[in-house]
Amino acid sequence: MAKKKNEDRKYYRENSDDAGPESGRLEGRNPVLEALRSNRTINRIYVEKGLRDPVLEKIYADARSKGIVISYVDKSTLDRMSETRNHQGVIADAAPYSYAEVEDILEKARSMNQPPFIFILDGITDPNNLGSIIRTAECAGVHGIIIPKRRAAALTPVVAKVAAGAAEHIPVARVTNLTMTIRDLKEKGLWIAGADMTGETAYNEYDYKSPLAVVIGSEGEGISRLVRENCDLLLRIPMYGKINSLNAAIAAALIAFRAAEKRNEAGLIARW
Repeated sequence: MAKKKNEDRKYYRENSDDAGPESGRLEGRNPVLEALRSNRTINRIYVEKGLRDPVLEKIYADARSKGIVISYVDKSTLDRMSETRNHQGVIADAAPYSYAEVEDILEKARSMNQPPFIFILDGITDPNNLGSIIRTAECAGVHGIIIPKRRAAALTPVVAKVAAGAAEHIPVARVTNLTMTIRDLKEKGLWIAGADMTGETAYNEYDYKSPLAVVIGSEGEGISRLVRENCDLLLRIPMYGKINSLNAAIAAALIAFRAAEKRNEAGLIARW
């Protein structure tokens, strides 16, 4: 037993201090459980001593079936490891997230025999917004998400925690130039719709049946000029109060589920 504890301490020292913003560290019960279910490579799972609940029991069972080492540690150890400050008693040391290619997203839609429906995030820098959008998109049947490499939030432990495991099930592509990517998508038959308060079409009046990518801009700046100029249309969310804009994640949720409703009515997607 003493030898096992020493090995755990050594592994923790060697692997916990250099996690980095885009490490594969996963914090929280749902993110860890969904990573196990998606067969993502996990090297070790740290669990708070004495903690028991149904979700943790599933994590224990899945980890043991895959031969993944479980280390039982004090809560203070998890607190020091945690970047989210909300680890829920479990942290996994996983392989770094593997970004998809844009073509992977299109292939996913083709394999499901569905017209592509994609989110393009333009300048979303808040990891909480990114995590929320990933979770919403996966629940609404969005085929994938495209984010820029620069001046935008990346897939970090905080994003994974907020996404509650959804990042394991929806491809996220990271591109150098959003404008060039949009032009390429248009050549492949997709319509590009920007979410913008000045849009000529209300989001709930659009039919969402065609191959489509929806651009969600940052809360402060909105959609950037070049991206906006390459949109085929702009969708607005009507406002009835004194505030004229919504949180980016909320705007994405409204559009995602309106699209899901329309696509389901047309028989283009099926509810679980």
